[in-house]
Amino acid sequence: QVQFVESGGGSVQPGGSLRLSCLASGNAFRFNTMAWYRQVPGKQRYLVASITTAGSTNYVNSVQGRFTISRDNAKNALYLQMNNLKPEDTAVYYCNSASATQGSFWGQGTQVTVSS
Repeated sequence: QVQFVESGGGSVQPGGSLRLSCLASGNAFRFNTMAWYRQVPGKQRYLVASITTAGSTNYVNSVQGRFTISRDNAKNALYLQMNNLKPEDTAVYYCNSASATQGSFWGQGTQVTVSS
């Protein structure tokens, strides 16, 4: 079973930056389109950015131009560079396969708080 360990979250002021990291166990990482998700209390987790095995990326409109997803297959690592952060980016961020469902195995996530 693949496990994910997310890190890099924290508290920043609006306009600040953070870089999230995710380390995945197992050999399947390099064969999967991977994604970052976020969740706020009381709402469903949703995908914000994805990256294919070939490096093609996709973003939801609300983070387009501010977030950059990348991966290092040699390290089984996924990254999310977040710039110009806004209060509405406050959430717990998770990584997983882009095909993951709410019933899939999830890591603990990393908390991002954007507040002045």
